[in-house]
Amino acid sequence: MNRQISKLVIYRDLGNNSILYSLAEIIGKLRKSSDGEYGTTNVNKEEITSQIYVQIHRLLELATEYGFDTNLWHNYLAFILATNENPFSITCEKVGAREGSVNQFAKSDFKIFKQLFEYNFSEIEKELEINCFSIIQNYHAVVKNGKRYNRSVSEKVRLLSTQIEQAKDEDEIFHIVTDFYRDYGVGKFGLNKAFRIHHKDNKPIIYPITNTSEIHLDDLVGYEIQKKKLVDNTEAFVEGRKANNVLLFGDSGTGKSTSVKAILNGYYSRGLRMIEIYKHQFEDLSAVISQIKNRNYKFIIFMDDLSFEEFEIEYKYLKAVIEGGLEIKPDNVLIYATSNRRHIIRETWSDRSDMSKDELHRSDTMQEKLSLVARFGISINFSAPTQKEYFDIVKGLAKQIPNMELTEEELCAKANIWELSHGGKSGRTAQQFINYLAGQIKQ
Repeated sequence: MNRQISKLVIYRDLGNNSILYSLAEIIGKLRKSSDGEYGTTNVNKEEITSQIYVQIHRLLELATEYGFDTNLWHNYLAFILATNENPFSITCEKVGAREGSVNQFAKSDFKIFKQLFEYNFSEIEKELEINCFSIIQNYHAVVKNGKRYNRSVSEKVRLLSTQIEQAKDEDEIFHIVTDFYRDYGVGKFGLNKAFRIHHKDNKPIIYPITNTSEIHLDDLVGYEIQKKKLVDNTEAFVEGRKANNVLLFGDSGTGKSTSVKAILNGYYSRGLRMIEIYKHQFEDLSAVISQIKNRNYKFIIFMDDLSFEEFEIEYKYLKAVIEGGLEIKPDNVLIYATSNRRHIIRETWSDRSDMSKDELHRSDTMQEKLSLVARFGISINFSAPTQKEYFDIVKGLAKQIPNMELTEEELCAKANIWELSHGGKSGRTAQQFINYLAGQIKQ
């Protein structure tokens, strides 16, 4: 195995601590004799066995995280191909195979992966008196809740694994893998739809969010004009036409954040990705954009519940990134933000007063604050619903609940009582009311 993976070119950079390299190093300690059998001369058999079990444990952890099943060894090798971001795989993402000399190196690597898929562990198991490799190659996973692993990634990797199993040679694997890159992309950006920022060694790292809500715009009752504005802008962005940054503002609980999440689900298959970022991370915006600007996806940087107090200055980072800095924002990046405030930044009467002791020139402070909102080309107002609109939302949500026996009159009467003691009329209040009613229905 060590001799095989040492010949990898394109997929060579897996990290020295990868399961594949670690297993190859361990197996390499076993001396293979001229008759093809493994021996443990001058090698501590118990130590080798223990080291193998460490890697099997790591493989089982990975399988649990991604919901692998049937043949964990094959799933793992397919996972490497699906997630390894290298010049070849990134070039193929969303467009598939292209002509070039690099394809010869790729096919050479795929030939090695085919050998790894067909690797025979039986002699190693016989020599060490273990059966762990047989178990992972004929594995029956415990059925898990879909929220405990990334179902989307799991299904794609297992599909790739099955296709490679059936491939007859490296040429066929080449077409299978490059088609996979074209259809799904590669790495964390290809296989996941949403991301957030964490720091590692004082550097911002983009991490996938493995479980996201499956809400769709059709699930959001009402606000048709607002949804259409959002869809039209996103459609233009995904298709590579000119599009604007968007600010969704208005009363709480009216569906601003839900609409953005629904947009992601609606356009994920067309290459849309979303990165959630908080205002204390705004100084990382330039570094984050530099990591995504050359990828073949469209990225929405999502800022939820955005607002600033008088003393907070993080909005200056945001202004520079949106428009005003020397480095222009790349065409594959937009910013969508939600806020309960029309102007995002808290205004005071002193901002508008000629008598302010802190400002020499009239309205300078107000203009400084309003200039942030002006950088959002589209502003969409989500105001609290009227009584009729609130009842329409309630009735629309109630249709999604089976065995609902209340008449529309009874439903609206109860909804009216509910909103009086639960924060007023809003889509969120309506949803909470419907959740309450659904909880009272015995199946």
